[in-house]
Amino acid sequence: MATKSNFKRVLPAGHPAVLDSLHTMQLVDSKAVLPAELIATILDYLPVPDMFRFARTSKRMQEMVYDDTRWVQRLKAMALWNETEARQRFDEAMKRKAEAQRAKDAGEALKAAGAGPHTNGAAPGGDEERKISDTLFDAGLEEEMQRKSLDRKTRPRAATLDKGFNDITLSPAGTTAPSNAFSLDPTAALTVLSRVRSIRGLARQEYGKVYGALAPYYFDLARSTSHTDPVLFRTYRDPEQQAQMLAQLHVFGKSDFAQGWNQREEKLDTMVGIFENAVLREFEQGYESKDLDGRMRRFAHVLVSLNGGTAAVDSFIHNHSIMVNKDSLGNPADCLRHATPGHISLQPSHEFFRGLAIALNEEADAIDRVFPASIDVLLPFIDRVADDIISEYATTLFDEAHEAGIEVYLKAVAGVFEQALQLAVSLKPTKGSKPNFQDEVMHTVSRCFEPHIDLYLQEELDFFKRKTATEVEAWDKRLSDEEQSAETFYMSNVNRQAAKRDFLTSFKKVVMMPVNVLPTIGGSSSSKPVIDAPTPSGDTLDPPSRSTTPAPGGRSASPRLEAPTSELAAKAAIMNSRLEGIRSLFSIEMALNLIHGAKSSLERAARFVRLGGQSGEEAKEQCESIFINLLDILGNRHIKPGFDRAVTHLSGYKPREVATHRQEGVAPLVAFLELVNVGDLIQQMVDVFYLQELVAPNLTDKDNFLSPADKAKKRFEQMLDERVAAGLNKGIDVLMDEVEYLCGTLQAPTDFNPVAGSDGTVQPFDIGPSETARRVVDMVSSHTSMLVGSTDKNVLDVFNQEVGLRLFTALCKHLKRQRISVDGAIKLISDMNAYNSYIQSLRNKSLTQYFSALRELSQIYLIAPTHAKEIATIIADSDRYHGIFRAEEVYEFAERRADWYQLKREVEKQMYGVGCVTM
Repeated sequence: MATKSNFKRVLPAGHPAVLDSLHTMQLVDSKAVLPAELIATILDYLPVPDMFRFARTSKRMQEMVYDDTRWVQRLKAMALWNETEARQRFDEAMKRKAEAQRAKDAGEALKAAGAGPHTNGAAPGGDEERKISDTLFDAGLEEEMQRKSLDRKTRPRAATLDKGFNDITLSPAGTTAPSNAFSLDPTAALTVLSRVRSIRGLARQEYGKVYGALAPYYFDLARSTSHTDPVLFRTYRDPEQQAQMLAQLHVFGKSDFAQGWNQREEKLDTMVGIFENAVLREFEQGYESKDLDGRMRRFAHVLVSLNGGTAAVDSFIHNHSIMVNKDSLGNPADCLRHATPGHISLQPSHEFFRGLAIALNEEADAIDRVFPASIDVLLPFIDRVADDIISEYATTLFDEAHEAGIEVYLKAVAGVFEQALQLAVSLKPTKGSKPNFQDEVMHTVSRCFEPHIDLYLQEELDFFKRKTATEVEAWDKRLSDEEQSAETFYMSNVNRQAAKRDFLTSFKKVVMMPVNVLPTIGGSSSSKPVIDAPTPSGDTLDPPSRSTTPAPGGRSASPRLEAPTSELAAKAAIMNSRLEGIRSLFSIEMALNLIHGAKSSLERAARFVRLGGQSGEEAKEQCESIFINLLDILGNRHIKPGFDRAVTHLSGYKPREVATHRQEGVAPLVAFLELVNVGDLIQQMVDVFYLQELVAPNLTDKDNFLSPADKAKKRFEQMLDERVAAGLNKGIDVLMDEVEYLCGTLQAPTDFNPVAGSDGTVQPFDIGPSETARRVVDMVSSHTSMLVGSTDKNVLDVFNQEVGLRLFTALCKHLKRQRISVDGAIKLISDMNAYNSYIQSLRNKSLTQYFSALRELSQIYLIAPTHAKEIATIIADSDRYHGIFRAEEVYEFAERRADWYQLKREVEKQMYGVGCVTM
């Protein structure tokens, strides 16, 4: 097995090593010292002449300098490159190239088709044709190729700069430009920027045109030491041309990225400033001489051509007679000086805005005569007027009005703001005004009031709260005073002797207190000190005499009306007074006053919604807050306490303590139902106010369930429904108490159990319902009909059903207290028919069954005593009463028969015998 040798093989002598040539080879790195990206960045900051010198160094450097994006960047710096236009031109060029290629292909196809017979049968365009064309000698083609070769040898090399840069002699920045640099047409140079086109691939040529026309003037002006040195002012003698060329040089300077650009830009700005001041002096001299169509118009156009005419506009506005003599337009204090204390007169402010509108409209005509239509002078003029005149006038007036009173301040802010908006609408636009001139003026004028919006809106809401709270408190105090005065009057003669005795007893205790507490010194004292003991109210010991106090409703108590002497009569009188005052616990007049106050505040605040933005949204929110506070003060502070007091007064109604009972209804319940009607009217007023004042002007959205105003309105309606329901519930109690009182006092025992005569027969009587039934039906129907149209249908149905059920219960109770004979059953059946007819008029099916059962029940009193079996059968027939009465209950009603003790054994025998009922 062979092993690996540890020695290298020695090459034969005289033969060089194979790798010696590689060892002696040197690697030359051809990579550039600087990256291409860094070189490209350096090129961006080179002067244009240096860039083209750099381009001559190599083909690669030339491609880098000639890169189209480099020159597009310079055109963009001057705002002369339109990407949309360039894209459109490129698309059109590609479209034309495609059409030309299709036309060429079509021509070659036609040519090949026409040369078909000369190809010896070969297919056109095939291999055979190409072989023939390669081998055949075309003398004409060879001669043309030889001529083009000679032309290339004799023709000089194309210039590197191409069109544009070839027209001038390029020199580095800082050197003196030769005289031939200004050989271009000066007139053409004035419009060189307007002739620049946006063409992809030709940006260098387009920039070269601009550079060739403007660079000599630009660098010459940068080297000048005074305003007389630049060639520009010697070449162009007309101010219009000088301004136009300076404006172009200003644009051209934006493409100057080379070192020292800031010094050149500063020198250009200095020359433009010197020129602008000279022209502005000419413009102001024309303004002083009122030469509108002459010097002012000419030099205004020069300044506009130079840099937009800002200096001319500022001078025109600053030196205007309106700005100089603004105090002559009006004094804000006149609005308060010419008005009564606590009020404001807006006539002086109206004259102020009227005079201002006339002056501004006159200046609009002057602006059209002086300035070109390319600039808007009127809107800056209005801005200055708004800041220096309107704002100062409004601020001074508002400060003085606020010191005079909050209501005066609120009227001043809202009134002056409305007049300012009328000023904005009355202004006429100029030829240079934008299409949205009215909107801009409206925004400018409204801006004067934005510093006052927050304070005004807060003061408006606070003023409304204080005013409405004061009115409601005054109303409540008046009601309390009237009620207290009535109680004092009615109780003035009650227990006067007892009150005197109580007072004397207290007086004796007070007088004798020192004697009882302290022991006597030196024996018993026969004399007692006399101490004046004041009463708790501070009156003297003499009993107060009764004075005539105003009765409820603002009526003074008649001196002929004597106060009750008994406590029971006094309390009854007080109760009657309270019940009569139910209808005045809240009123439509008070609701109207509150709504009118809210309408005034809301109309003032709603004007500021037109401001838009944040201020407009705040004004809209404040309008909703005013409406919410209206509902709060009207509902929780006025209507709700009124309903609560009415329910309290109804709870104290006792029919047996009332001296007179009106036939048309229960007086307190009638008053309460009138109060319900008032509440319904107030709710309708609030609903109309909500729709007209908030929904119609788009201050709120009624379809937005998250709207604070909508939620407050629903809470108000819910509160009203709850109070009405609580009052109606108590009213039903009062009504049923009255029904029971009428049944107990008017129903004679002989109505249902007439007395027989001496001959044993009953005298004939009226078959119709009794007086009690007629009174009860008339009273109940009158109260239920009062709610028709004033309450919700669902509430009305529930009320009627509850009244019917409670009436049914009261009649059953009343029936169990009567003694009914066979002869009196006719009157009872007539009464039951009357009640049933009334219930049917309510159109409530569930109630109809109750009173139908009651009418069927009355039949058991009409059966003769000889038919005891029929009576037992009727008592046990549960289907006869629709399940309303059980047999046990019918049995209790049967016990009210006058002859029951004669029938009882037979009826019970029949019932127990057949197993109809278990007693």
